[in-house]
Amino acid sequence: MDADNLAEQLFSSTLGALELLSIHLGDRLGLYKALAREGPMTSEALADVAPVAPRYAREWLEQQAVVGLVDVDDPAAPADDRLYSLPAEHVGALADPDSIEHFVPVIGVVAAAASRIEALVEAYRVGGGVPWEAFGPEMRMGQAGGNRPAYLHLLAQEWFPSVPGLVEALGKGARIADVGCGEGWSSIAMAMGYPGVTVDGFDIDAASVRAGKEHAEQAGVSERVTFTRIDAGALDGREGYDLVTAFECVHDLPDPVAVLRSMRMLARPSGIVMVMDERVPDDFTGRSGDSVEQLMYGFSLMVCLPDSMSTSPSRATGTVMRPSVLRGYAREAGFDDVEVLPIEHDLWRFYRLVG
Repeated sequence: MDADNLAEQLFSSTLGALELLSIHLGDRLGLYKALAREGPMTSEALADVAPVAPRYAREWLEQQAVVGLVDVDDPAAPADDRLYSLPAEHVGALADPDSIEHFVPVIGVVAAAASRIEALVEAYRVGGGVPWEAFGPEMRMGQAGGNRPAYLHLLAQEWFPSVPGLVEALGKGARIADVGCGEGWSSIAMAMGYPGVTVDGFDIDAASVRAGKEHAEQAGVSERVTFTRIDAGALDGREGYDLVTAFECVHDLPDPVAVLRSMRMLARPSGIVMVMDERVPDDFTGRSGDSVEQLMYGFSLMVCLPDSMSTSPSRATGTVMRPSVLRGYAREAGFDDVEVLPIEHDLWRFYRLVG
């Protein structure tokens, strides 16, 4: 890449970063939801219902119109008379947390990471880490909210039916252990999709466990879904599960082998052990890395690797956990092999751990 192309790329990235922060502001202040709910409105009207200071409302709306995220009916009208609206095709991504297109929680993750930049700089200097809880509730809610639509709309509807024998294994009375469940949307989705199952969610983060219990209550599945705060590497005495899952968490673990060993122990002899993690290329290829690999390296730099390295000792896996790495961990944990499952998704790859 020559100097001119580099300058163009950096300028474009700067525009993108500022746009993401403006979206995060709009989400945190409820501006998108107000626009979606109330329809076309002036900046003063938005300020009243949000509520925010009127001058900030006007500047935010003008910026959103300039970048194409909201519509304005007459740009030539006096500033206080212009009517702004959220296009219908943007509601899912920006204002509807149940939409499969909802994206603003992911932006919240980026904002949370940026807020801890000084701690990250220090961790990089000394070789330490930044623990998950240090990123604050914005990180936790962003991670949970970002994955929630896919779990609720795809897990039982598309993912599990794609795996031979899995739906049959989740017959009446099946028991599921969901390791590293976070705020519990994967556990809740399994319970909602398969009324005969019970799900035990396990996570080490206390705030996530509390949130999971609240979500399960609101979803009406709390009688079949439980959440326990525990180190997933210490799940002794809980054998007999028909399905054991770990959704997008193995790469974060300081000791993934211990957790995979626990998962193997949790499953009964005919049980299924499943891992979902990032769909990165099989090998590192440098500049030809695709957009998913670029995204995952970004998250690894800012979130996942520092979180993992906040515990010592740590395998320090990072977000870019290639299939060969997981296969090595699984074999150390006592599994015979790792099978890539026939589930298609742009961001995630699904594995069955065998033996």
